[in-house]
Amino acid sequence: MYVLSKIAGFLMQPSFVAVIAVVAGLALLTAGWHRRLALRLAWGGIAYLLIFGIVPLGNLLILPLEQHFANVARPKASDGITGIIILGGFEDGWVSAGRGTLIINEAGERLTEGVRLAGELPAAKVLFSGGSGGIVQPGAEATKPVADYLKAAGVEESRILLEGASRNTIENAAFSARLVSPTPTQRWVLITSAHHMPRALGLFRKAGFNVQPWPVDYRTRGWQDVARFFDRLPAGHQRLDLAVNEWIGLIVTRLRGGIDVFFPEP
Repeated sequence: MYVLSKIAGFLMQPSFVAVIAVVAGLALLTAGWHRRLALRLAWGGIAYLLIFGIVPLGNLLILPLEQHFANVARPKASDGITGIIILGGFEDGWVSAGRGTLIINEAGERLTEGVRLAGELPAAKVLFSGGSGGIVQPGAEATKPVADYLKAAGVEESRILLEGASRNTIENAAFSARLVSPTPTQRWVLITSAHHMPRALGLFRKAGFNVQPWPVDYRTRGWQDVARFFDRLPAGHQRLDLAVNEWIGLIVTRLRGGIDVFFPEP
C-alpha cells in the first residue's frame, strides 16, 4: 500500500496529468491518428498549465485545511503537556548526510516552532518522527542531524526521543505510539504543517495519543488569498498539486478507516 500510494500520488498530480495530455496529444498528431482528440489533449493541457499556474485554485483548495485549526490556543506550561511531537518532512536527509549538517526545506517552521515550544514547556519530552519516504532513491533519514540541532538549540538530550523508521504519516503515528506507549492521561502537542494537520491529528489520535494541534508552515494569509493570483506558473502549480495531494490523502485515509472524521476537533 505504501508503494502504491506513492505511485498514485505522483500520477494524480494535476500538473503531471496536464503534461501527459500535452505529450499524448503531440504524439497522436505526429503519428497522424485521431487529429481532433490529439488537438483537444494538447491544447487542453497547455491551457491548464497556463491558466491554473496563475489563478488561485490551489489557495481555494488548501484554505479549508489550513483554517480548521487556525485559532487554536498556544500550548502553555500549565497545560501539563507530556511531550511535543515534531513531524518530519522539513528535513532533507539525503543532502544532510552529504553535507554533514541539517538541511531543511520550506516546511522548516515545524522544527523552529518545535524548538520554541520546547523552551516554553521545559518539562515536555520532544519527539521527532520522520524517516525516508523515497521509493525511487532510498534516501537517508535525518534523526541524528535533527537531534544535534535540538541539542544545540538548548533542548536537553534526556528530553529528546527519535523515531526514524517511518515513511509516511500513518507510520509516523504508529511507530511513535510504539516508541512511547501513550496513555489517555498524557497530553501531547502535535506540530506539523497547517494543511497537513487534519489528517495527521486524526491518525495520531487513532494510534492512541491524547494530542492537540499546533499548526505551522501556513501557505496562505487567510480567506483573502482566494483572490490572490500567482505571479509565477510553477508557484501556482506547486500549491495546487500540494492541495490536491493532501485532499486525496485525507479522503483515502478516512475511507480506509485510518481516521474517524475528516476534520477532528482541536
